[in-house]
Amino acid sequence: MEQPSLDTMLDLHRFSSDPLNWLLLFLYTPVGLCLFLLRLFIGAHVFLVSSVLPDSSLRRLLIRVMSSVLGVVVSESEQRDPTARIYISNHRTHFDHNILGLLVPCSTPSLSCPPGFLCWARGFLELGAPGSRSQLLESLKHYLSQSGSPPLLLFPEEGMTNGRAGLLHFSSWPFSLSDCVQPLSLRVSRPLLSPALAGSGWLVELLWMLFTPYTVYHVRWLPIISRGSRQSDEDFASRVQKVVASSLGVSGTSHTAADQAEHVKRRVRDPPLRTPTVSSATPAAGVMAQRVKEVLPQVPLSVIHRDLAQTGCVDTTITNILEGRVPYVPETAGVNDSQARAGSCPTKAQHRGFARRPEDRHLSLQERKEALYQYARRRYLEKFGSPDPVTEEAARE
Repeated sequence: MEQPSLDTMLDLHRFSSDPLNWLLLFLYTPVGLCLFLLRLFIGAHVFLVSSVLPDSSLRRLLIRVMSSVLGVVVSESEQRDPTARIYISNHRTHFDHNILGLLVPCSTPSLSCPPGFLCWARGFLELGAPGSRSQLLESLKHYLSQSGSPPLLLFPEEGMTNGRAGLLHFSSWPFSLSDCVQPLSLRVSRPLLSPALAGSGWLVELLWMLFTPYTVYHVRWLPIISRGSRQSDEDFASRVQKVVASSLGVSGTSHTAADQAEHVKRRVRDPPLRTPTVSSATPAAGVMAQRVKEVLPQVPLSVIHRDLAQTGCVDTTITNILEGRVPYVPETAGVNDSQARAGSCPTKAQHRGFARRPEDRHLSLQERKEALYQYARRRYLEKFGSPDPVTEEAARE
């Protein structure tokens, strides 16, 4: 089964493209601004109450009621196991640990925020200055060994997804702390706006939360999972990932948090052109696919349509194919004739076979890539005139 792409796993746009949604958002904005100002005042009181009162069932109930006034609604199904010392959850928003803290006493260590007022105010467990992973594990093991300490709530994805397509790869380090964990699945929904925009900071997301009508967090507790005989931390993590993904109705992937961060940076730096017609069934999409086909006749139309559905741009799709981001099986029929009409596509690498030295193989790859680029560029110039400088530079790289 093919794993979902990062584009489908992340919310890269806060607003929906649906015209009806834009109309409702426009009509709601005056109400939202009034709610925002009112909730700022109430939110300050919620923070004071949570800071002054000691952790108890009464405190969690009181803050949960006050949070509902802020538009945060929390529900849960099934029952948690009181013997569990580690909770494992998928990651949806910057405030998942705060929301789960309203249901059960738990602590979440901060992996990036240095100790201080901000770390404490956001509700993270302070373990000293962030150090190596081994130091973190030692600190957490010492924390778990203390009697009376609340269970740990950990997010092995180490990054947020939209929870609709797939989960990021689960890091193995949380599963080295114990042979028994209780997983849970977390769903978040919100009208008009995305609950969490990829790459957005926690303060921005807090302000949007105060503006929106409400945000619903639904927690489903799953049965405790114990490590199998001679099961490694990595296998244990993969097993728990599959259980959480099955509860959400999505699939587990091998995409890591580092892959996610790099993907978001690339999309922010070079966002694709968005068009309202990217379906292969529309005439405009057929014209776009034909333009790509004329430049790269060896690429199947089905592959072109699939990438155009993601990019919505002829130039970006051509660049993706030239850079090898789009795998495909070349169509040999008609390609040689097209090359003969457009001129030869010389490359010494075509006659070399498999080189013995890695340096020669790398050189052959570069020569083939350059030859393919020159051929595609010549075809593009013949059909459409001067190429886009940005696309040309990206294809060369």
